[in-house]
Amino acid sequence: MTLTTPGLLFPAISLLLLAYTNRFLVLAQLIRELNAREGDQLRPLVVAQIDNLKKRIKLIRLMQVWGVIAFLLCTMSMFALFIEVALLGVILFGASLCCLALSLLLSLYEIHISCDAIEIELNNIEKKPIQD
Repeated sequence: MTLTTPGLLFPAISLLLLAYTNRFLVLAQLIRELNAREGDQLRPLVVAQIDNLKKRIKLIRLMQVWGVIAFLLCTMSMFALFIEVALLGVILFGASLCCLALSLLLSLYEIHISCDAIEIELNNIEKKPIQD
């Protein structure tokens, strides 16, 4: 394995972390808007969404943590290859790929939960009376 092999992973991990950060920022903005809009009393719809939002925040944090660990391991792999410790470089690169895969699996689960949140909203819309 050459030094460029783990180097190929750098842009992918960077873009992935940026996407995770954007998901977190959108979710944080949604929570702030929800808090401002609801005031002192919560509607049943909002109560249903709170658990969903908490799960998603925790998952995004885990996605980011495993993405950063993957990035660090990839960097350490490149350093090991740079100082010509090939076996360590290969092991670190493999560990980096495993952490990246875990991060992606968490992302997939977060997307699933996000779809549940949309279903809660759709169910609420369906309960509203139809205007003639």
